[in-house]
Amino acid sequence: MYLHDLRNADGEKQSKKRLGRGIGSGVGKTSGKGHKGQNARSGGGVRPGFEGGQNPLYRRIPSKGFSNAKFKKVYTTINVSQLNGFEANSEVDAVKLLDAGIIKKVEKDGIKILGNGELTVALKVVANKFTNSAKEKITSLGGSIEEV
Repeated sequence: MYLHDLRNADGEKQSKKRLGRGIGSGVGKTSGKGHKGQNARSGGGVRPGFEGGQNPLYRRIPSKGFSNAKFKKVYTTINVSQLNGFEANSEVDAVKLLDAGIIKKVEKDGIKILGNGELTVALKVVANKFTNSAKEKITSLGGSIEEV
């Protein structure tokens, strides 16, 4: 196949509607806008959400309530089983995790260690948060944890 052989699929390209080009076109004279009225005028029509003077939906819905979304904590999560690649008794922190390719970036609230999987080496783990099961698995092997 060559570039000069490429063709659009049937019906893929549709020419734009040419308005005001005579009676035979079907969109001549008033160009499909009908006679007079707001929508026939230049710049005519109503803004989005306008309901003809009726109170629009966005004003009828109550604006009460509170969302905790902007206060939510966002952590980069890692399971203890992902720490098995490090040497025994080494210190594991955000920089080492990035270098090892275990995480791609550190979220705004830091790193949280989860307790999924099994840990086979004793490590000194430095992170912002630990689950109880992760603390238990790290310390049971003689490792230590440090919350920053």
